[in-house]
Amino acid sequence: MAEAMYRQIADDLRQKIKTDEVPPGSQLPTENDLQQQYNASRNTVRDAIKWLITRGLVETRPGQGTFVTERITPFVTTLTGDPGSNETAVYEAAVKAERREPRVSSPQVEIQEATGQVAEALGVDRGASVISRHERCFIDDTPWSMQTSIYPMSLALRGASRLLEASEIEEGAVAYLAGEFGIKQVGYRDQIKVRAPDEVETAFFKLPADGRVGVFSVLRTTFDQEARPVRLTISVYPADRNQFAVNVGDVPAFRPVAS
Repeated sequence: MAEAMYRQIADDLRQKIKTDEVPPGSQLPTENDLQQQYNASRNTVRDAIKWLITRGLVETRPGQGTFVTERITPFVTTLTGDPGSNETAVYEAAVKAERREPRVSSPQVEIQEATGQVAEALGVDRGASVISRHERCFIDDTPWSMQTSIYPMSLALRGASRLLEASEIEEGAVAYLAGEFGIKQVGYRDQIKVRAPDEVETAFFKLPADGRVGVFSVLRTTFDQEARPVRLTISVYPADRNQFAVNVGDVPAFRPVAS
């Protein structure tokens, strides 16, 4: 059976994109030009463009046209690691090891009421006050992830007042709490969910508004030496620029695979 005309057009355009005949960031010909180029109807051309859009090869910009998407080199986040490590320092070191430039925003600190999910994770009452520290992470100035760490208010009431300050804790929250109270982070539990981005995430990560690029939401609950929950960290990663590795045993370093 002959391949549908729209697929022939889409495959031809995909090949041109792959070989950089139509490079990233460049604009595709208009619908009228494509109709003439391929001797096809408007609907056939539109179906071809839709096929390319669903595969993340092009994007439409209202009032401007259709453009080839920029290629993003994915970054691999290793989910397994030392539970007592400074996660920000580990992230920055891993990015620099790839000869790329990391940047983390100053934390946005809020006192919030614990939702059901937060209350369950931290072992506090629903509606209890908790401390939220929100940061945004960049690689080579590209928005890469959002991270919100949530702590029981009891830690601040006991004297860990730096959790309430909108500034970086240089030694990391794990080392800070260990120094203040002897709390040692000995383990963590990760839950990974995949969902559509919300409006804030779509704007920050500059994702297509139709939700076709999802996000990973990693919920990490950390525990101390008494098996008590100390922190809930919710990290959001767009799926178009992130990969994950889980290492068990003595294995070589994992390398990212371009999509």
